[in-house]
Amino acid sequence: MSASPPPWLAGLRAFARQAPLVARVPLRHAGAVIGSAEPGLLARLRGCANAVGLKAAAYGGWDIGHADLSTALALLAQALREAGLAGAWRDERLAVRDSHGHVRGQIERAAVRPLGIATHAVHLVGYAAASGHVWVQQRALDKANDPGLWDTLVGGMVAASDTLEQALARETGEEAGLALTQLQHLRWAGHIDFERPSGDPGGYLVERIDWYVAELPPGLLPVNRDGEVAQFACLPPAALLRELQAGAFTWEATLILAAYLGL
Repeated sequence: MSASPPPWLAGLRAFARQAPLVARVPLRHAGAVIGSAEPGLLARLRGCANAVGLKAAAYGGWDIGHADLSTALALLAQALREAGLAGAWRDERLAVRDSHGHVRGQIERAAVRPLGIATHAVHLVGYAAASGHVWVQQRALDKANDPGLWDTLVGGMVAASDTLEQALARETGEEAGLALTQLQHLRWAGHIDFERPSGDPGGYLVERIDWYVAELPPGLLPVNRDGEVAQFACLPPAALLRELQAGAFTWEATLILAAYLGL
C-alpha cells in the first residue's frame, strides 16, 4: 500500500474507524467482556433482566449472570426485537467471542450491533486469468443493506457453525455458483477491521473481514444462486478504480479492493 493514500481513500478509512456517538459501557459474562452498549439501552430491557441475570455492575457496565450465555443472549435478542431495537431478523446465529477471541456462545445476527458484539465476515476478490480484470457483483436491489451498490465477487458473514474456510466456500457457492476447487491460486490476502456507529438504534459495528484472492480460469463464469446478486461485471483495474472513487461500491468492498489494487 502507498504511504500516503489519496484523500478519498484516507477519508473512507477514517469513516470505518469511528468512536461511538455515545460513550458505551462494557457487557460482560463470567468476568469476560463480550460486547458493549449505550448506558440507557439495557435499562429498557428490564423485562427480561431477571431471566438473564442482567444487572448493573460497580464498574458502570452490565453483567449477564445466566450460566448459559447463548440462552441469555437469545432472550436479550428477543427483547431487543420486541422493543424495535434489533436489526432485520434473520434466524442466523453468529459466534460471540471475548476480548481474547475465545468463543463464549452465540446470538441472533439482528442483535449484534445494539449489543456491540464483534462479528466476522469473509470476502473473495476474483480476477480473470487472461486479462487480470477484476470480477465484481452488484448487490440485488432488494437487499436490506446497500441495495444496488457494487461489491467484491463474494462476501458474507461467518456463522457460528463455520470455520473461515467453510464460510468462504458456502458464500462462494451461494453468491457466485462456484466451488473453491474450481478456482486457481486461492490465497488469504489480509484482513480489515472496522469500528463505527451502525444504522441500528444505539448500535455499534465491530467487525473483522478476512479477504481472499483467487483466479477464475478461462471460461469459468460466476452465476448467482441465492437471488442476492443483480449482476456480475469484470472490470479492468483502471475502470475499477474510477468506480471506487465515484462511490459505486460499498465502503467495505472499496477498502478491500483498494488494498487489492495496492493503494
